[in-house]
Amino acid sequence: MKPIRLRDFVEDKDGWIYAVSAYDNAERAGCVLRYVPDENGERVSKSTGVHYKKYDFEPAFEFIKKHKPQYLDVVHRIPLADIRRVIKPDEEIGNVIARNKRVAKLAKVFNVPMGTFGCTGSLLCGLENEASDVDMVVYGRYWFEAQKNLIAAVKEGRVNGMTDEMWDKVYNKRVPEIDYATFVLHEERKWKRGEIDGTYFDLLFTRSYDVMTGVDMTKGPVLGKKTIEATVTDASLSFDSPAVYKVDHPEISKVLSFTHTYSGQALKGEVIEACGVVEDHGSEKWLVVGTTREAKGEYIISKTLLEQN
Repeated sequence: MKPIRLRDFVEDKDGWIYAVSAYDNAERAGCVLRYVPDENGERVSKSTGVHYKKYDFEPAFEFIKKHKPQYLDVVHRIPLADIRRVIKPDEEIGNVIARNKRVAKLAKVFNVPMGTFGCTGSLLCGLENEASDVDMVVYGRYWFEAQKNLIAAVKEGRVNGMTDEMWDKVYNKRVPEIDYATFVLHEERKWKRGEIDGTYFDLLFTRSYDVMTGVDMTKGPVLGKKTIEATVTDASLSFDSPAVYKVDHPEISKVLSFTHTYSGQALKGEVIEACGVVEDHGSEKWLVVGTTREAKGEYIISKTLLEQN
């Protein structure tokens, strides 16, 4: 059996469905509750007809706290024995393509081998509605190939770039600590978002199975809040979750972002300014951005990019 991986979904014994939000799932899967069977729920399973209620981040934690407090942690931690089904984007992509023309088009645009990409979120679970965004995920090095092919498709007019209206929508949804112009300047070069037939989509990165070992994102002792300026020495996992930036700094060795807003925010060799919480990880200290859902008071910007524009 393949390991449970970031952006998979799992279903527990009661039929509750969770989005996997971690890589370290050997004993307990790190997830966030998303859907609970509810006869009055607005989401209806395409395969079973069961109604579900969708839970956003904060309500999900309140619901778990009330009904399954044993799962409470930094995320929801579910013992593997309590999981009755794992839903994997890379294994279900054929079914999603068959029923969703937008996903089928994006699969052609990305043009990466079957088994190296999928569709996560509500579409993976068969619980999408007409307003659902498309969350595409590509694994490992193939993500960069998909990104390259997406850039070409936008420039050739086969896929629409982001409109001002869509940028407004994303900015207002993310409510970042940086201003709108700075946000869009950083986002436009990431090529991880777009529109397909009027629907917003994300191009999400997840590690391939062969580089999942040793991923430990345990929270370390908090040493306080700090703003640093540092040079990025390695941005190869900057699109991951969390995004990881190795930096040249006298105190901080890594800057991590647990919010999607600051993934892909800087390139190797660029100087960043980052504000977050410092954690002690033994021989290293990490600056963590995204210690709350909306990362209030926390951010990453590329000073190099701003100076060039």
